Amino acid sequence: MPPKRRLHEATIQLEAGNAAVAELGKVLGPTGANIVAVKREYDEATAAQRGQVVPVVVTVFDDRSVALRYKTPPTSFLIRQALGAKGSARPGHIRAGSLTSTQLRSIAERKLPDLNTTDVETAMRIIAGTARSMGVTIEGG
Repeated sequence: MPPKRRLHEATIQLEAGNAAVAELGKVLGPTGANIVAVKREYDEATAAQRGQVVPVVVTVFDDRSVALRYKTPPTSFLIRQALGAKGSARPGHIRAGSLTSTQLRSIAERKLPDLNTTDVETAMRIIAGTARSMGVTIEGG
């Protein structure tokens, strides 16, 4: 039996534990993959993270089977969650709030598997850059 050939791959940002069928349908409909099965698998795997956005990389193979690879929530989502507010409408002009070093470290540790570094200090600098672009300042740093 020949190895499976990858037909299509897409990254979709969905609400954890409650994936939108319409969103899945837009991306996976043309591939012929079983959208309901993908939704069911995603919802079961992310049920513990309800209320968060959990990106998933969906790979569809030539036999219409799928493989799901889960990622960590987007950095901007984690920053907004830590702030309890949205980012600034005009970063650099209007402050949206501030993060403590402890909050920054916890976000960096959570994002570490998806970043191109294994060092927490470097990850903190990456997260701090995203925070700055959202109009968020870092206390003590």
